Amino acid sequence: MIKVVKTEIPGLLVIEPRLHKDARGYFFESYNERLFVEHGIEFRFVQDNESRSAKNVIRGLHYQLEPHAQTKLLRVLDGAVLDVVVDLRRNSPSYGKWKSFEISAANKLQILVPKGCAHGFRVLSEYATVFYKCDSYYHPESERGLLFSDPGLAIEWGIDPGKALVSEKDANSPLFADAEKN
Repeated sequence: MIKVVKTEIPGLLVIEPRLHKDARGYFFESYNERLFVEHGIEFRFVQDNESRSAKNVIRGLHYQLEPHAQTKLLRVLDGAVLDVVVDLRRNSPSYGKWKSFEISAANKLQILVPKGCAHGFRVLSEYATVFYKCDSYYHPESERGLLFSDPGLAIEWGIDPGKALVSEKDANSPLFADAEKN
């Protein structure tokens, strides 16, 4: 059994697995295709990715253009992150809006990020390991990004942008208004 919560961004879902805990520890199914399909979540995942990052690292905001856009199912294996999703789909009622979630190894929440959305996260703990499944393979020529500190988006990362640890590529990503979108 899983609990699926819809958000203001169409297709962006928060998935809460059923956790079995006892004196030995815990167990849960992080992915069960049958249960996901029962909730209308039908994707064929073809690639798994994992990253480990230090506190105050911001990765993103990343996305891929069609026909290589990716739906992502992500969770945190160790630590905690502030996960951020920006809707880039021009025909969406939430186009240009963002939503954030704290996801962690402790709360076991998973986020389903639909195609056409940019995704990124900030590490809140000393370190965090993020794991995610993708329904399309990574295609370097289709990769794009948005500037995480775009004042037009005004994302509340909880840190001064100048104090965040960001890759050169992410620091030089375009503003939302100038970004190439599907």
